[in-house]
Amino acid sequence: MDNKATTIEMLFEKAEDYTRTTVELAKLNAIDKSADVLSSLFSRITILIVVAMFALIFNIGLSIWIGELLGKPYYGYFAVACAYLILAILMNNFKDQWLKMPVSNLIISKLLKNR
Repeated sequence: MDNKATTIEMLFEKAEDYTRTTVELAKLNAIDKSADVLSSLFSRITILIVVAMFALIFNIGLSIWIGELLGKPYYGYFAVACAYLILAILMNNFKDQWLKMPVSNLIISKLLKNR
């Protein structure tokens, strides 16, 4: 009887160790995935900021150049503003296809990587 009790105790200890190890592994996997998603997001935001600065300076130059071509400086700014209005309307109409789905797919692929 004592042998059976020892065997059962060992079995419970091993099950307890297995459970602790599994929980710890799940925590570490969650930390790894979170760090991967956040680092990817941070790098993309950094690139986005640099591209936005380029776009801002480029648009100012483009507006001035178009204004000179049209004869009045403010005409160039109106032309560029109208182009952005058209772009905003297009983005609003296709936001799920152009913005939501690619971002969702990126996050899902990062979270499911190495499975």
